[in-house]
Amino acid sequence: MNPNLSIPYDGLAVHQISLGRFAEAAAVLERAAERKLELPALLVNRYYLAFLVGDEAGMRREIDRARGNWEAEGWMLHNEALVLARSGQMRNARIRWRHTIELAQQAGDREKAALYQAAEAVCEAHFGFLDRAKERSQAALALGKGRDVVYAVAFALAVSGDRSESQRLTEDLARRFPEDTPVQFEYLPTLRALFALCRKAPADALEGLQTALPYDLAMPGTAFFAKFGGLYPAYVRGQAYLDGGRGREAAAEFQKVLDHRGIVLADPIGALAHLQLGRALTLSGERDRGRSAYRDFLTLWKDADTDIPVLRQASTEYAKL
Repeated sequence: MNPNLSIPYDGLAVHQISLGRFAEAAAVLERAAERKLELPALLVNRYYLAFLVGDEAGMRREIDRARGNWEAEGWMLHNEALVLARSGQMRNARIRWRHTIELAQQAGDREKAALYQAAEAVCEAHFGFLDRAKERSQAALALGKGRDVVYAVAFALAVSGDRSESQRLTEDLARRFPEDTPVQFEYLPTLRALFALCRKAPADALEGLQTALPYDLAMPGTAFFAKFGGLYPAYVRGQAYLDGGRGREAAAEFQKVLDHRGIVLADPIGALAHLQLGRALTLSGERDRGRSAYRDFLTLWKDADTDIPVLRQASTEYAKL
């Protein structure tokens, strides 16, 4: 590795973070800093490393460093939005997304703007803001129709109940990318599993997700380019087990999400998996552990916006335990 090139440091740091080797990732990023190598991706890696170890001062430091560089600042705003969304602070997250989408458009990068908009749509869908999710989805498609944008929009629409449009986009992906590994082994199985859940067929969802199993820990394009969407096949598989009344198997899938923080990063499923784990454990008869998982979620969301549908539902469920 040429010690004076920035990109190899970025790649190595990403892989170490994905593997949960945070100390090793910190050492890689420190070597890059010693050589005064700068790249927006290195700022983002340092930001996420600080996030993963609970270093709020370190996160703020990287945010400050990104200011003044449109590419770095825009990317950082998107990641700030994800972190805020993960803690249920959607009002503040929406402000960041609006700003970063504007920056990307001003720079002429409509596809990046579309991907950020699609990420927001996915978060809105996860949290139960279904109309907002549909609006953001259409806004994303108006900006770009790349592979990862179409997948994220199709995911958001499927979760939001717009199955017909989501299926149309899914068929488009299958037609345009017949030999694309993420599409064939991650995106399509996940989307088709969501359709099966919509028609209350969890067994079909589980069968379809078998092809995604070897790729559960892979980094899809949404995660590589915009830091969201990692471990979605496992998360949806957990939902399928839950819908099928198989609490123990569901708990194992949601625990998988929680065990791989370096892949999930600040994607909201990193918080929602605690809630889903609580539901799965309660279903399997482990009420004490279930209550604990619910508490973990509610603690993470102690500063969340009070109007979020999934938070209201979680609070109601917890009160009954």
